[in-house]
Formats: sequence, structure tokens, C-alpha cells
Amino acid sequence: MSRRTIITGTGHYLPPNVVSNFDLEKVINTSDEWIRQRSGIVTRHYADAGVGSSDLGVEAARRAIEAAGCPPSDIDFIVAATISPDHYFPGIGVMIQAKLGLGTIGALDVRNQCSGFIFALSAADQYIRAGTYKKILVVAAEVQSHNLDYSDEGRDMAVLFGDGAGAVICEPSESGDGRGILSTHLFGDGRFFKALWMEHPSSARKPTIAKELFDQGGFFPHMDGKRVFMNASERMPEAVQAALAANGLTIDDVTLLIPHQANDRISQMVAHKLRLAPEKVARNIDRTGNTTAASIPIALDEAVRSGRVKRGDLVVLTAFGSGFTWASAAIRW
Repeated sequence: MSRRTIITGTGHYLPPNVVSNFDLEKVINTSDEWIRQRSGIVTRHYADAGVGSSDLGVEAARRAIEAAGCPPSDIDFIVAATISPDHYFPGIGVMIQAKLGLGTIGALDVRNQCSGFIFALSAADQYIRAGTYKKILVVAAEVQSHNLDYSDEGRDMAVLFGDGAGAVICEPSESGDGRGILSTHLFGDGRFFKALWMEHPSSARKPTIAKELFDQGGFFPHMDGKRVFMNASERMPEAVQAALAANGLTIDDVTLLIPHQANDRISQMVAHKLRLAPEKVARNIDRTGNTTAASIPIALDEAVRSGRVKRGDLVVLTAFGSGFTWASAAIRW
């Protein structure tokens, strides 16, 4: 009987500081109406100074572990995804390991930006299927608000992002009931990496960090919004179709699609291209903003805890992000 990976626990955490569009109007030359029309965002959460991505990841992990009903000591590996680590190095995986008191288990860090959670989930799935590990914590955590450009030049991006974390516990199952991760599909196209990137710090520059780079704004993220929108709207539906085709399924079989919450207009476009009813698409960006790698596990946990996802449902995840990278996963819950 073949081994499959099942998700036995989900969790998420949003820092308590809620920032509305009206709050942003006080510090950015923008408006609530402009932000809503272009992104669908109304509020987002910001971490306090001194709080890093690993701190948010720990809170989400604790909730996922509790939901799985297993002692933390049972976790034997961590896969952590973020584009906003607490430090340039090391990654947040070992920091979360230490803060949870998980001994000397291994921790793998994934840097695939907004697609990071699905890439991390795919890695965990392979480890579980191979029998290498039995309980893997997959966590995605982001603190973007501490490094946004609130000037006129950066406002289009600054209004989009929020902070948060999501996590799942992955375990093997040989029950043969059809449950589990059916497949994951990972893609990339590095030709367009400058369409969504943060230029500095860069190992290609000597010295890596210099005052003039700060003065030039090189440490802020930059985006070609039109190119990103166009590619995301095309690539995410393609990734979903790849997942369905790989498993002999159709769009009618999907109970819930959870897309990366980049922009509500993108989510609606993805649903339209897939001919998927709006009620079958998870959309929470109005409350969370774009939490990059954390957006899918946050939305997944909300769907599970609210009863929107039930045993036997087909859940499909899809994401698109910097790189360009994009991905999908089909899960029989």
C-alpha cells in the first residue's frame, strides 16, 4: 500500500496590531478608495518593532501542533519558508526549532517568495513519502512591514503587504482511503526576476552593504505591477490545471481553491479563467493584506477551523511570486 502525506494539524497567527487603509492615509499619499479598488485590501496586520518572522512562525507552529494533537517532541523535521528572515543568515528554520525546544532536529529553509509555502509543502511531501521523516512542521512566516518604502515612489507596494504566519503538520498515512497530498507542481522562470525583486543586499556587490545603497532605496522591494499581474493571472490557472490533469480530475471536482492572496483582482481573474464559482475560492486579503509565503497556510487554517474544509474535500492550492516562481498542490482532505 502506497504511503501518502496527510495534514493532521493547521495553525496561523496574525500580530494584534491592525492597520487600516485610513491609518495608512496618515503616512502615505494614498486613499482608502484607491487601495480597495486596486487590491481589495481594507486592513492588514503589522508586527511590533523587535518582532521577527521566526516569532510569528513559532506562534503559528504551536497552534498547528496543538491541532494535530501531538507533543512537540514528536516533530522530527522542519521546513520553513520566508522572504523576510530575522537576519540575512541563518534562516528562520533553526530559530523556530530552538524557540520551540525541538532539540537538534534538522531545519530546511525555503526561499521561493510568495510560492514558498507550496515549495516547502512539496519538500515535506517527498520526505514523508520516502519514509525519511514521520512528522514534519511546515511553517511560512513573514514580517514585511518593517522594510517597506512609504514614500510616493514605493507607495504602490507599501499598501499591499501585511505580516503573519501559517503552519501545518505533515504525517504519513497508509490507510488507502484516498486522503492526502495527491501531487505538487513547481515552476519557475528566472528571466523576469527583476520584475519583482529587492536588489540589495547583494553578494555581487562589494561591499555588500553601503550607506549610499540605503540612500538610493535599494533595500526596498520593487515591482513591475502590470507584468506581475499579467503573469500571475495566467500562471496560477495553468498550475491548477496541471494538478487536476495529473490526478484525472476536473475543475468540477474542486471543493475549495486557495490561491496566494496577492491581490483580490488576481484571485478573481484566476477563478474566472478556471470557470470556478466565487464561493469555491478562498479570499481573505481584505483582512490580511498580502502576507507573501504565509498567505496560503493562513487561509487554509481559517478554512479548516471554520468548517469550510471537511474530510474528503478536494482542496487545491496555487501561488505565484517573485522569481518568477509559481506552483500548485492538490490535496484530498
